[in-house]
Amino acid sequence: MFKRVSGLNIIAASLALIPAFAMAQETQVVKIGFSSPLTGPQASAGKDNQGGLMMAIERLNAQPITVGGKKIKFDVIAEDDQADPKSGVAVAQKLADQGVKAIVGPYNSGVTIPASRVYNDAGIVVATVASNPKITQQGFATLFRVAASDSQLGGKMALYAAKELKFKRVAVIDDRTAYGQGLAQEFIKVAKANGIDVVSTDFTNDKATDFTAILTSIKGKKPDAVFLGGYAPQGGPIKRQMKQLGVDVPLMGGDGICSPEMGRLGGDAIGESVYCTQGGTMLDKAKEGKVFSDEYQKKYNRPAETYAVSFYDGMMLIAQAMKQANSVDPKQFGPALAKISYKGVAGQYDFDANHDLKQSPVTVYRFKDGLPVPLTSY
Repeated sequence: MFKRVSGLNIIAASLALIPAFAMAQETQVVKIGFSSPLTGPQASAGKDNQGGLMMAIERLNAQPITVGGKKIKFDVIAEDDQADPKSGVAVAQKLADQGVKAIVGPYNSGVTIPASRVYNDAGIVVATVASNPKITQQGFATLFRVAASDSQLGGKMALYAAKELKFKRVAVIDDRTAYGQGLAQEFIKVAKANGIDVVSTDFTNDKATDFTAILTSIKGKKPDAVFLGGYAPQGGPIKRQMKQLGVDVPLMGGDGICSPEMGRLGGDAIGESVYCTQGGTMLDKAKEGKVFSDEYQKKYNRPAETYAVSFYDGMMLIAQAMKQANSVDPKQFGPALAKISYKGVAGQYDFDANHDLKQSPVTVYRFKDGLPVPLTSY
C-alpha cells in the first residue's frame, strides 16, 4: 500500500527546505575601490588600469567565488584621483566612507603616499603599482605593492644602459613627482656604480610641455643618452623636442613612459632610440600573457598598456586571499594576502616583510613604430 501523505505534510516539508535553499543562493556584495587618473594628461594610463581591473571583476563575478558560505559579487566604485595628491586623499576618504573592503590602485606614487595613510587608518587592503620605495617603508599592515619598485625599474635600466648599451655619459631629467624623483635617484645610484658619468641633473614638472631650455643645456654637455624620471605626457614631447634641437641620442625611462601614449604624443620622434623598463616578464612569451593581451584588445579595441595586467592580477590576488581566509573582512584576508603564493598573468606573487614582491623581474623595452616592444627580461 502507498502511504498517504497529507497536503500539510508536503507544505511543511517544503518550508523546511527553504532556509537551506535560500542560504545556498545567498549573495554578498563586496565593494572594491579603484583610484587612478581618469582625466588629465595621464587619463590614458588610468583607463588602461581600469580596463584590467574590470576584466578581473567580470571573470570573478561570472564564476562566482564563495566566501563564508556566500557567493560573492564584486562591485567596483571607480574614482578619478587626477594623479594629484590632494585629490587622491579626498578619493581615499570618499572610498573609505563608502565601505570598500579593498582598493586596487592608486597608480601614482605621489598619490599613494598620502592616500595610503587614510586607507591604513580605515583598515582597507590596498594593492598598488606605485613604485616609490617609501610607500612600503611606511609599515602599513594592509598595503601591498603588486609591481616592481623604483629600485628595480630604475636600477635595471641603469644596468642595461651600462652593460648592454655601453653608455658612458648620461643626462638625467625628473618631473619632481614622488615617482619621477624616486626613479631618477635609483637610476643615478646604479649608473654611477657601473661606470656611467651623470653629466647633468635637471628638473621639470608633470604639467610641463616646453623643455627647450633644459634640452639646449643638455645638448652642450654631449651625453650618450638622456634618462627621464617621469611619464609619457612629458616623455613624448621631450623626445620630439630633442629631435627638433638636434639632440640625437636615445631617451631612457621607466614604466611611466613604457606605453603607446609615448608614440601618440611623440610622433615620428619615437623611433628605436627610446628604451624603457616595466615590471614583470614579457607577456607575449607566456601563454597566459598572450591570452590576456588578446582578450584585452578584443574587449576594448585597444592594446593593453603598462599596468592593465597588474590591476587584473591585483584583483585576482585579493579574491584569492578572501578565499583562503574564508572572509571578506580586511582584518582576516589582509594577513592571508601577506602569506600568499600566487601565479598571476604577469608573474609570481610572493611578498616580503615590507609587502614588496620577493621576485619582480623587469623587462626592457625598445620602441618600434610608436609602440614598446620587449627586448629582454633583466
